[in-house]
Amino acid sequence: MRKSTLFLTLTALNLLLCALLALHARASNSGAGALRNSSRDLVRRLQLTDLCLFTEARYTRNPAMADRHSPFQDHPMALEHFPTGSLVTPPALHREAP
Repeated sequence: MRKSTLFLTLTALNLLLCALLALHARASNSGAGALRNSSRDLVRRLQLTDLCLFTEARYTRNPAMADRHSPFQDHPMALEHFPTGSLVTPPALHREAP
């Protein structure tokens, strides 16, 4: 078997796989509207607030509600002891200099 035939066969199989994945995504997305509406009703009924991203520290749970100094609540020179503190940046409002 020539290398070009092998390459074209693998390319055709990959294209077929991509097409099947796209069809699967379209078929599985058809019922998402009803789930989204029921979730919206549940949030409204329970009066839930914003999304909780992480569960470790209060300033990483909801970055929009964190103040500027909450990572340093123990000591101003304290090291970050939660791993998620290095993953989440402060909101744009709190990144500006005073």
